[in-house]
Amino acid sequence: MEGKLRLGISSCLLGEKVRFDGGHKRDPFLVETLGRYVEYVPVCPEVEMGLSTPREALRLVGDPEKPRLVFSRSGEDITGRMTAWARRRVGELESENLCGFIFKSRSPSSGMERVKLYDRNGVPKKEGVGLFARIFMEHFPLLPVEEDGRLHDPGLRETFIESIFTLKRWRETAGRRGTPSALVDFHTRHKLLILAHSTELYREMGRLVAQGGTVPTSVLYEGYLKLLMKALHLNATVKKNVNVLQHMLGYFKRQLSADEKQEALEVIGHYHHGLVPLVVPLTLINHFVRKYGEPYLQQQVYLNPHPLELRLRNHS
Repeated sequence: MEGKLRLGISSCLLGEKVRFDGGHKRDPFLVETLGRYVEYVPVCPEVEMGLSTPREALRLVGDPEKPRLVFSRSGEDITGRMTAWARRRVGELESENLCGFIFKSRSPSSGMERVKLYDRNGVPKKEGVGLFARIFMEHFPLLPVEEDGRLHDPGLRETFIESIFTLKRWRETAGRRGTPSALVDFHTRHKLLILAHSTELYREMGRLVAQGGTVPTSVLYEGYLKLLMKALHLNATVKKNVNVLQHMLGYFKRQLSADEKQEALEVIGHYHHGLVPLVVPLTLINHFVRKYGEPYLQQQVYLNPHPLELRLRNHS
């Protein structure tokens, strides 16, 4: 890919001391591992809108759909200030070419989901969304978003990172050529990756791609991107991955010896039953691709959708 992808992130996750208590929530994986492959655009809603550090803690109160942001002790309501700032800020972020955003979990300004929301009796329920996070997601409905807590789940982490790298490749295709033929090429190279998320959406995307030349290219690309992000939002399950692995194995019917085929089926079976992680059968398939020079699979992004150093397919 052409340069690092740009990713929005809550500033405290990078180690910046901007939290209400003057501290931070530095995340080693985001800073030291993923940070080698992305360029972060840090955002701290509370500090950027003018609040001091340290400061009185904030909380969400009231209606889950229209919560108010207030200081926990004084009760001062800063909903209007935060909303006005957030709307200006997301407008500014349009020029940053972001491929996604990582929010700070449980934050009344940046939490993506399950933020404590207090009722009139002061009883909290985990059904709130941070004010800035809500406005960001409404403004950028197609961008992949996650929060630090959920990224500790290996499956969610892989889904998010696969999405942001795919979006980066998509933008390079759309920006560099943006023709119906370029869309066909993108769809072809990403076939197996998309199938690992949704067979139904892959077929719908294929029908859309087939309309190239009969509908305006801008309409074609806009529709395809919506379906692409919808598909990538779905987790690639073990069952879906097994189907893709078996599909790839079919490309070597004439080349593989009986022993090689049996070995491959056993390894895929071990993955299916949770005995080995996905990286094991994929390593074997990649070996066959190199050994036999299978041209179609050589171009499949599914085999290398993100840097190996991220170790995203090493979990069972």
